[in-house]
Amino acid sequence: MDPETKKLLEETHALAKDSHRMLRSVRRHQVVTDFGKFALWLILIAIAGYYYLFSVQPAIERYKTTGVFDLPAAFFGLPTSAEIQKLIDSYKAGQKP
Repeated sequence: MDPETKKLLEETHALAKDSHRMLRSVRRHQVVTDFGKFALWLILIAIAGYYYLFSVQPAIERYKTTGVFDLPAAFFGLPTSAEIQKLIDSYKAGQKP
């Protein structure tokens, strides 16, 4: 093997080693970042659950039992199935609700 070819082969080998090192570094950074994002979201969800469990839920239960405000029985103030059935029954009986 002539010296010029040997020199080119050594340079190519050095470039391949350097590229491999950089790719491993990028991959390691990606794994650490993904783990950090997962941990951050897990912590945020845990804080939200803790806040709801120990702050919001007891306050709602306290106001429900004291009657300070009445929560609607259904979403957006829509009537419940029991209220609809009562309306149908009163209509069938010929009474005004």
